[in-house]
Amino acid sequence: TCALPICDESEEMISTQVEGRNEVLEAVRSGKTVDKLFIQEGVHDGTIGSILNKIKGTGTIITRVSKQRLDQMSETGHHQGIIARTAAYDYSDIEDIFKHAEEKEHDPFIFILDGIEDPHNLGAIIRTANLAGADGVIIPKNRAVGLTPTVIKTSAGAISFTPVVKVTNLASTIEDLKKRGMWFACADMHGEIMYNQNLKGSIGLVIGNEGNGVSRLVHEKCDFTVSIPMNGDIDSLNASVAAGVLAFEVVRQRLN
Repeated sequence: TCALPICDESEEMISTQVEGRNEVLEAVRSGKTVDKLFIQEGVHDGTIGSILNKIKGTGTIITRVSKQRLDQMSETGHHQGIIARTAAYDYSDIEDIFKHAEEKEHDPFIFILDGIEDPHNLGAIIRTANLAGADGVIIPKNRAVGLTPTVIKTSAGAISFTPVVKVTNLASTIEDLKKRGMWFACADMHGEIMYNQNLKGSIGLVIGNEGNGVSRLVHEKCDFTVSIPMNGDIDSLNASVAAGVLAFEVVRQRLN
């Protein structure tokens, strides 16, 4: 087993290296975000296949390399044909969000991100969340980008102050948070103009995938939809820009 902090100069970030088939598989199962996966050329056994299936759609960079290259990279000498580099930052949990709000002495304000795949978008949203005074960002475990070095770098340090929570099921998470007094506004171009909606109190902004928007099941769990008035010739904003516009409407209403 190896879990050593290493410096990846190409990313200018600190990450953690995990070596060995069972060790990498357990890291993936535990919810760790794998940024890069190095697999020995010609190795295609069942454990490797299981790892590849579990990280499918998460944005992990997979590289096939020679055994000699893995030997050079290995810190333990027992890489078993696979080395993973995982996110250097640990995920928070839901209670951290409520603790953050309590410390700031305001109603909880969170982002729920449904399937954001672009690491630059996720990093920018985390940065916006921090600047808007939000208490946390919730992302799904599957089919979405996690805390990769690019995300951390794009957040410009906000990741150190804004809790990021990874959950298995966004719809059930919304239901649980509703029981704790939260309301959820779904960003949708066909929704009510944001200026006409009440975004005060304990609020969650739900932002969807860059291409498909918010999924049907998650949309159904929201209390109302909210849109940004636009007068241009195209009909949508970048996910991180939309998140920023909506976030500061929440800020404006709270100031008033």
